[in-house]
Amino acid sequence: MVVSTKKPLLNYINGQWCASQGTELLDVVNPATTEVLSQVPLSEKADVELAVTAAAAAFTTWRRTPPTNRVQYLFKLKILLEEHLEDLSETITQECGKTLVESKAELRRAIENVEVACGIPILMQGTNLEDIARGIDEIMIRQPVGITAIITPFNFPGMIPFWFLPYAIACGNTTIIKPSEKVPLTMQKIFGLIEQTGLPQGVVNLVNGAKDVVDGLLEHPQIRAISFVGSSPIAQYIYRQAAAFGKRVQCQGGAKNPVIVLPDAEPAMTTRITADSAFGCAGQRCLAASVAVTVGEARDWYPEAIATAAST
Repeated sequence: MVVSTKKPLLNYINGQWCASQGTELLDVVNPATTEVLSQVPLSEKADVELAVTAAAAAFTTWRRTPPTNRVQYLFKLKILLEEHLEDLSETITQECGKTLVESKAELRRAIENVEVACGIPILMQGTNLEDIARGIDEIMIRQPVGITAIITPFNFPGMIPFWFLPYAIACGNTTIIKPSEKVPLTMQKIFGLIEQTGLPQGVVNLVNGAKDVVDGLLEHPQIRAISFVGSSPIAQYIYRQAAAFGKRVQCQGGAKNPVIVLPDAEPAMTTRITADSAFGCAGQRCLAASVAVTVGEARDWYPEAIATAAST
């Protein structure tokens, strides 16, 4: 067993870096070298309670902050992410094992999500319909949900949190993120950048940990919505539990992604893009091609071509 001398990572609650109340630690290991990069604490439900308390206190003011003001913090975050893209990419590669090219592409997708969220004041306007019935007008007002929680997987530690985080902020919600305990360093650094934006205390919170933290988020009565990406069995568990506690929930699990190779497909391009899909990120992504169906003459060349691509 490797004994680490690294300092444990911290949680970020109510605008402050703080030690977890949990005493158990897991090594964060570079999969390429087996070097212990750091240690992540397995936080407890008491840590979740602290984060919820902070998020609840912040929500009262944050929901009343004009959307045009809320997105100013996202503009700042976009700039910081761009300035630190190289460092963050190296961190993803060190803890996740993917290539630097893949890590940089992942972070660019994260930045794109921040850019889209900056347009929330325009995208999320309400509607006004006159005379939907005799003497009746309809007004639709979009309002924040409340405290939200984000549970993310190991394969895209920089991108997937940004499928949810910037939109939660821009729409006036407060949120708690639980990153994968296998790859917590990326989000630790990103929260350092979030801190630099001056975002009000409690709007975003980071709680490291494993199943105890997940269950604490799913069961807490003040958390209104859960977003999750990960394996299908865990997605089903989270969906059941969150629904049982009356929460809005969106879960993305794994999938099969069939590729149909038609007779007129261009061999070189088809082989390259299907190999990239199947084997990029070592296949550890939900869009990885896992089944190929050849049609007609494609069966004469495709099996050998993809076998060669897989072995080189």
